Amino acid sequence: MYSKLPARRMPRQVGFWLLAVTLLSILAASAAPSPLYVVYQERWGFSPTVLTAIFAIYVVALLVALLTVGGLSDHVGRRPVLAAALVAEAASMVVFLTADGVGPLLIARTLQGLATGAATGALSAGLLDLQPSPTSTLGPLLNSLAPASGLAAGALGTGLLVQYAPAPTALVFALFTALFVLLAAAVFLLPEPVTPRPGAWASLRPRVSVPPEARGTFLAAVPALIATWALGGLYLALGPSLTTEGLHVDNHLVGGLVVTTLFGAGAAASLVVRGAAPRRVIAAGSVALAIGTALTLLALAASSTPLFFFATALAGAGFGSTFLSAFRSLATLAGPKDRAKLIAAVYVVSYLALSVPAVLAGLAVPSLGLTTTTTIYGAGVIGLALLATASTSLVRKPPATPLVAVASSADRDVARGQAEEAVRTAKSGRRSRS
Repeated sequence: MYSKLPARRMPRQVGFWLLAVTLLSILAASAAPSPLYVVYQERWGFSPTVLTAIFAIYVVALLVALLTVGGLSDHVGRRPVLAAALVAEAASMVVFLTADGVGPLLIARTLQGLATGAATGALSAGLLDLQPSPTSTLGPLLNSLAPASGLAAGALGTGLLVQYAPAPTALVFALFTALFVLLAAAVFLLPEPVTPRPGAWASLRPRVSVPPEARGTFLAAVPALIATWALGGLYLALGPSLTTEGLHVDNHLVGGLVVTTLFGAGAAASLVVRGAAPRRVIAAGSVALAIGTALTLLALAASSTPLFFFATALAGAGFGSTFLSAFRSLATLAGPKDRAKLIAAVYVVSYLALSVPAVLAGLAVPSLGLTTTTTIYGAGVIGLALLATASTSLVRKPPATPLVAVASSADRDVARGQAEEAVRTAKSGRRSRS
């Protein structure tokens, strides 16, 4: 009789980067439909209101998943939640692939939103679990880089395929289907940093949990989160339409480049400011966001494409640096048992800001027109960005004791995980020799 050997797991470092690639891929897929909205409109003749409804239903589904299963991986482990989410993500790509009208698009976006929401909390918490050390900034950096980088890559890749490749509404989703199937299989080789514990069913009760020690910082970060993601929602929902109607540029690649410029500049800015003090970066980034948005409105009024892309890049730099610093200021304020719930709360605010203003804009376009609606929308973003600057300067730094406790708790978790991995390796070696 041969004893059953334990399943082989990939090293923690490899698992960390697999989680980063998975988060990037899921967020890239979420932006993939944006350059296609204009194609779908031409093909099926729906209004801007329907367009924003297709966009918004994704965010509503995502929020439902965040509020219910956002903290589930804290109880049952990261692997099972991620595997289920990736299978659902692949299924949504198949629905996109075969869509023949508005109905299937709504179904695909709903399924995609549920999958993305289920995966986001587990992936973000997993990146903090498996980062090189408890005090490393790599986990928070990738958590904040992934949304901007993923959205930029998804929009650019889809724009290229739509403009220059055959089967513009099918090829991108076929590629993503294959990718998510492979990632779902790879997830089972991940090291599991969470020991299953009771409370899984109770954790499904919709709620947002912010630990007491993080609440002051969280409230101060809310205006920054709303300002950044409200601007992102405008570009994702109506960005390609702005290039067509506002700039008079009828090219699907350019429509994708608008989204890519905003989020690509955000990713680049995050790298530049990653070591700076979060409060200072939030203040400066919010000012850059306000100025970039104002210049964007000026560019649309003048139909100036070069100014529009410059302003979008400036606003994107403000977006990325502000969100990174807001995330960093919150990421260390919760221990492993509460980490996924706190991250879910951050994303609940962010995705509400991404969706609700964009839906209201879509409803206003038929009566006010795209230009007027965008001007009002931009003015709101500018006001929120300036409020973010003020609120960040007023908040007090969190007390040192909770941070020390969080760090020591994380140290214990990392040490325990490494010890358990060493024991499994030793047992495997003894059984192989026997």
